[in-house]
Amino acid sequence: MHNNPWKILSSEVQYDNKWIRLTEHQVINPNGGQGIYGVVHFKNLAIGVVALDEAQHIYLVGQYRFPLEQFSWEIPEGGGPLGEDALVSAKRELLEEAGLVAHHWTPIVHMHLSNSVSDETGIVYLARDLEQHAAQPEETEQLTVQRIPFEQAYQMVKDHRITDSISIAAIMKIKLMMLEGEI
Repeated sequence: MHNNPWKILSSEVQYDNKWIRLTEHQVINPNGGQGIYGVVHFKNLAIGVVALDEAQHIYLVGQYRFPLEQFSWEIPEGGGPLGEDALVSAKRELLEEAGLVAHHWTPIVHMHLSNSVSDETGIVYLARDLEQHAAQPEETEQLTVQRIPFEQAYQMVKDHRITDSISIAAIMKIKLMMLEGEI
């Protein structure tokens, strides 16, 4: 059941930049048919951070997402080089986007983000014992940060005001941890 049923006949890189590579594969699919399969390779690990303070408030970051052509509320997130320790990347993202430094870190979610077309993987951390500093957003980011009760963020997931997959997975995991008495 775990053997690869796909046969790759040939592969050609169609696009390559600093962040992604798109490869088109000529394949024989599991049922014997010939076709193509495009795969997007991500050159960074997706990083997400649930910053939860002692009053059970969460920090959300809002920004306009170019591919979606709309504003999006999310947990602080970004990319970390594949060779870098994911926790180092998470600490950097939290400081950059929310201006926060956390003293306790716990990995809570490991996920594949769109495994039918990409190899992108992500990790989400729970960050506690927070200290406020100045945010240091990247040049491409115009961010709005809000601190809200966790239950409000959970409601935003339920009523589709938060649609980012990493944020949804992270908020739902925190809700589950709360229900199970882990937080």
